[in-house]
Amino acid sequence: MDMSGKTVIVAGLGVSGQSMMEVLGSRAEKVLGVDEKKPDADLHSFDRIDWDHVDLVMTSPVFNPRTPFILEAQRRGIPVMSEVELAWQLRVNCDSTGEPAQWIGITGTNGKTSTTEMTSEMLTACGLTAPAVGNIGKAVSHAAVDPANDVLCVELSSFQLHFTDSLALDCAAITNIADDHLDWHGGIDNYAADKAKVFHRVKKALVYNADDERVTRLAFAAETAEGCRKVGFTLSEPQDGQIGVKDGWIVDMSGIAGGKPGTPEQVAEVSEFTHLTEPDGTVYPHLLADALTALALVLGLGADKEKAIASLKQFTPGGHRIQTVATATTADGGAIRFVDDSKATNAHAAKASLNSFADKSVVWIAGGLAKGSSFEQLVADQAHTIKAAVIIGRDQQPMLDAFKTSAPNIPLTIIDPADNGVIMERAVDAAGEYVQSGDVVLMAPACASMDQFKSYADRGNQFAQQAQRWVNEHGKA
Repeated sequence: MDMSGKTVIVAGLGVSGQSMMEVLGSRAEKVLGVDEKKPDADLHSFDRIDWDHVDLVMTSPVFNPRTPFILEAQRRGIPVMSEVELAWQLRVNCDSTGEPAQWIGITGTNGKTSTTEMTSEMLTACGLTAPAVGNIGKAVSHAAVDPANDVLCVELSSFQLHFTDSLALDCAAITNIADDHLDWHGGIDNYAADKAKVFHRVKKALVYNADDERVTRLAFAAETAEGCRKVGFTLSEPQDGQIGVKDGWIVDMSGIAGGKPGTPEQVAEVSEFTHLTEPDGTVYPHLLADALTALALVLGLGADKEKAIASLKQFTPGGHRIQTVATATTADGGAIRFVDDSKATNAHAAKASLNSFADKSVVWIAGGLAKGSSFEQLVADQAHTIKAAVIIGRDQQPMLDAFKTSAPNIPLTIIDPADNGVIMERAVDAAGEYVQSGDVVLMAPACASMDQFKSYADRGNQFAQQAQRWVNEHGKA
C-alpha cells in the first residue's frame, strides 16, 4: 500500500487507533485523528471532516457499519478499512526469512483468546518469534511492521473483520459461531459472513469446528489456496479429516499430526493437560476445544509436534477464564470454590462453563448487558447444573424471563442495580447464602460488563476480591 500523498482519517483513538496514527505517521501525507472524547485528537467531531480532501478512512471496531461518517465515506467512494486490513497491506519482511511474517488468524464467538494464547506459546516454544496480537496483546498494525516477528498469532473480532477484505492467511480457524453482537452486524448471517473472511484464500491449514454446523458449512464453502488442508476439530471421536477425542486421548484422523490421513494417530492423553480439567478430572469442554484448535493450527503451520505438545501441557489460561480465585474449607472438610469466568460474555460461553460442573452444584452469578440476546435455551439446558442464581446487571429482564420460562423452581436473588460500587459485594454475599460443601460460585454472566463495570476484566477482578473477602469471613482460605 502506497500511502504517499494521501490524507487519512483515523476514527477512534483507542489502542488500535493510536497504533494506526503512529504507523501511518511516517507513511501518509496527512493523518487526522477524530475522537469526540480524546483531548489530543485533531478533530473532536466527525461533522468537521473536510471530505473533499480525504483519501482513506481507518475505523475503530467501536463504530458499526451504519455510523453516519462511515456511510458518508462510502457514499463518496472513499475506502473504509480496519486496522487489520491496514496491517495486512503494510506488512514488512521479517529478519529471519526475508519474507513477511506468517499470519495465523483466529476468530469465533468464544475461545479466541485462549486459542490465540495457546498458539503463540506453542510456536514460541518451537523457537519462533510469534506474539499474540490483534484483539489481544500488541496492536496488529505495530506487529505487522516489526521485522523481528516470524509469525503473528492474530485474534480477530467480527468488528475488525467487517472492514477487512484482502487477507490470505497461512492458517485460520473459526472456533464457533453463536448469537453475539447481532445489533452491531444487523443479524446472524452478516455476523457469520464477517467471521468467514478468515477462511478466504487460506494457504496451509483451515481449521474449523466440526461440531458447529454453521462453521462447517463455511469451511467447506471457503475457496482456499491449492494444497490447503481443511481440518475439523471435535470433542467426539474424530472422523476422516478431523482431530478429536477417543478413550481419553487426543486422536488425529486428518494427517495434521504426521500420521496417514484416515488412520487414527494418538497424539496425547487428555489427562496430561492439567489446565483442561477440574481437580476431579472432569474436562472443561471449551478449553479442550481451544486446545484442539490451537494444536491443529500449529501443526498445520509445520511446527515441531513434540515441542508444541510439551508446551501445551504447561499452558495456563489467562485471567477470567474458568479460574478458581478463592476456596473456603467447610466444617465437614469439604470446600466451596469461587470460579471466575467473567470472559463468558454470551450464552454459548456461559453454557460451556456451566457444563463443566456437577448437577445442582453451581450458584450462578449471571446477567449484565444482554446485547439483545435471550437466555431461555441456556437456562433450560443447564437447569440440572444450577442450584441457585444471583442476577446482576441493569438489563436484568431477559435473564429473569429465561428463569421464569425455563426453570421457575430455581431460587433467584435479584441484585438492585443501584450503586455500582457495591454490586459485586452484594452479589457474592447473596451467593454465599446458597452454598454448601462441594458447591461452586460461578461468575459466568452470559452478558457484557459495560453497564456496571469498566470491562469483563474489572468485573472478574471485583469478583475475585469479594470472593476472597467472603472466604476470610466465612471459611479458611
